[in-house]
Amino acid sequence: MGFSWFEIALWKRILSAMVVGALVGAVWGPGAESIGWIGDLFIRLIFMIVVPLVFVTIVSGVVSMGDPSKLGSLGAKTIILYMLTTLVAITIGLFLAAVLQPGNGVDLTDAPPQVMAETVPITERLMSIVPENPIGALAEGDILATIFFAILLGVGVLAVGDRAKPVADFMDASSEVVLKITHWIMEVAPFGVFALIARVTGAQGFEVLLNAVTLAVTVLLACVLHLIIMHGAIIMRFMLKLSPVMFFRGVRDAMLVAFSTSSSAATLPVSMSVAEENLGVKPIIASTVLPLGATINMDGTALYVGIVSVFAAQAFGIDLTLADYLLMAGTTTLVSVGTAAVPSASLFLMSAVMDTIGMSPDQIAVTVGFIFIIDRPLDMLRTSINIAGDLAVSTAVANWEREFDREIFDKPLKY
Repeated sequence: MGFSWFEIALWKRILSAMVVGALVGAVWGPGAESIGWIGDLFIRLIFMIVVPLVFVTIVSGVVSMGDPSKLGSLGAKTIILYMLTTLVAITIGLFLAAVLQPGNGVDLTDAPPQVMAETVPITERLMSIVPENPIGALAEGDILATIFFAILLGVGVLAVGDRAKPVADFMDASSEVVLKITHWIMEVAPFGVFALIARVTGAQGFEVLLNAVTLAVTVLLACVLHLIIMHGAIIMRFMLKLSPVMFFRGVRDAMLVAFSTSSSAATLPVSMSVAEENLGVKPIIASTVLPLGATINMDGTALYVGIVSVFAAQAFGIDLTLADYLLMAGTTTLVSVGTAAVPSASLFLMSAVMDTIGMSPDQIAVTVGFIFIIDRPLDMLRTSINIAGDLAVSTAVANWEREFDREIFDKPLKY
């Protein structure tokens, strides 16, 4: 019997590429940078398809609803559930940081100060949702503005009725074409993942986490607990009466790509694919809930920012009260909404949370400088949690809106 690369499940190919890439990077060291272009090419391919995929699938999805009033119900449920999962994530992160105390005994005096850009005000971010130029928003890859214009166009097609049927048919056919291209790009994923992991390991090595092992363990435990408690127990088992095992089996491809790219936006095409093919989420939900999640749902980022803020307070000897923890929880939940869906974006937002507990600009700069050194491997981890959250919420909303196929969710996947 002949061996076929394509007969191996994609998640196995990606996981194997990650392991081999890590070993090659550890042995090759900084020289692994020379193959980094393969990973960059893979990410460029993904970003190439993100905006067209989001635009045509949302327009097609809204048109297939047949009733624009469903958008209000869908949007409210989606945003409320996203905010709830983020609040649970930050609560878990703050609790573990308070119990494990990763900052006790840590000396930050040798950390190079790192001044970060200011957080974009929430009012300015909300205003930017409405694009001044829709074509410009598409060209710049502005996901929220693209979502807004696509929904508006879809509602417009519904309002016009039969005369707009050629537009509806064109968008429906376009979504199928773009999804086909997405599947082709995913076949390149193992090679891109190999190069990305090799470059990170070669540049930083495995020992980088030893500089802050307690912090790294705290973040890892928080991520695992959030997956089990929020997504596995609360959403899948309690809310939906679905198997958590089948859910995690269905999302593994997307989580592995998220881990290697550290970008929710770059993982979006994969998320949409696994939502429809593995989880039974209908395109109408996948095309609206997941792009929104890639921009506003940052569970992993929220718990990470909270843990680092407590870590910094402990390292500088700042005593935290219950009011401080509540303030950090609220601030982090809001701040995480403004996180860009790109690698290490949370570093730009930590100052807003640390400022709420009275840390000076110098202390914040030193903390971020220390975190910056070890941020990439932790960023890879929390991005996987973000993606799992997006897919859990999309599964829940699909259930509530009766746009869910239980048979697809329960079907055995290729091992």
